[in-house]
This record gives sequence, C-alpha cells and structure tokens, in this order.
Amino acid sequence: MLRQISIGVTFTVAVSSILAKTIMVSIAFKATRPGSSWRKWLGVKLPNSVVLICSLVQFLNGIIWLSISSPFQEMDIDSFSGKIIIQCNEGSVVAFYFMLGYLGLLAAVSFMLAFMVRTLPDIFNEAKYITFSMLVFCSVWICAIPAYVSSKGKSMVMVEIFSILASEFGILSCIFFPKCYNIIMRPGMISRRNFLEKQ
Repeated sequence: MLRQISIGVTFTVAVSSILAKTIMVSIAFKATRPGSSWRKWLGVKLPNSVVLICSLVQFLNGIIWLSISSPFQEMDIDSFSGKIIIQCNEGSVVAFYFMLGYLGLLAAVSFMLAFMVRTLPDIFNEAKYITFSMLVFCSVWICAIPAYVSSKGKSMVMVEIFSILASEFGILSCIFFPKCYNIIMRPGMISRRNFLEKQ
C-alpha cells in the first residue's frame, strides 16, 4: 500500500531540498550587493519552509490517496498463459499521476532557477551542478514513465527500480562529486581570500 506513496514523499523531500538550495544560491549572490533587500531572506527559515511546504503537499496527496482509493494487490492472469502475476494496482490513477507530475514540477522549477543563475562566480556556484542534476533527473523520468506504463509484472518493477537508481546517481554525480573534487583536489580555491581576489 505504501510503496508508491513512500517513493513519492521521499523523492519530494530530496527534490524540494535541491530547490531550496537553488533558491539560497540565487539569494546569496544577490545579497552580497551593498544595501540589498535580499539579506533578510538569508538564514535557515526560508529553505526549511520551502522543504516543509513542498513535502507537505505530497504528503497530503498520499493521505488522500490512501483514504479514497489506496493501492492494492491484484492477480494478473491474462498477461501470460499458465502464470499468475501478483502485482500492485495503484488504485487512484489520478493520485499516482499527480505524485509524478508534482515531482516533475519541482524538478522543472529547480532546473529553470538554477539555469538562470548558472553564470555566477565559478568555484562557489553550485547552480550549474544543480542544472545538470535536474536535467538528468527529468530525462530519466521522462523516459521511464512511458516504459513503466507499457510494461507488466516484473518488468514494471525493474523500470521503477532503474529510474530511482539512475535519477539518484544523476543527482549524486552532478552535485556531490564535484563538491568532493573541489574540497579534496583544490582546497586552496575555496578560501575566502581567493574569492575576494577573484572579485
């Protein structure tokens, strides 16, 4: 019953965290100008609020989905002769596609916002990494949804697992690994003095 809902809520927390980070990257560079009104938005309140509100929408969708038409186990006897396939029926198709659409919306907003601020100073700017990670995320899921809808039984589960792993790897490889590279291989570039010299 909770398979699709837990995936939706978990991915929403992850993507909304990236969205909050993108917003903070954008605001941080706008707030460096003297007398900027963006300074009041710096801090932990804004990103925490973004993650909480975005996740709450998906959580409410999950509660409504469970209360109205929750996923259930069904037996497919038509796909293969002589075999019975036990599979998960999503229950409410509207709630299932709302979950996927909402994830896509968050990823698209994060992608567009990161794309707009990708030209900020190089070593400190994570926007271009976020842009590539959201591009990979959206590409994987755009390809996976038609494959998921057209597949049956074990193939459906394999498509879902591949999509989850590929999108997670895309996010990790585009955001986390470049940061590790900068910390380990170029520690001198991350100093405040170096940043001020570049300015």
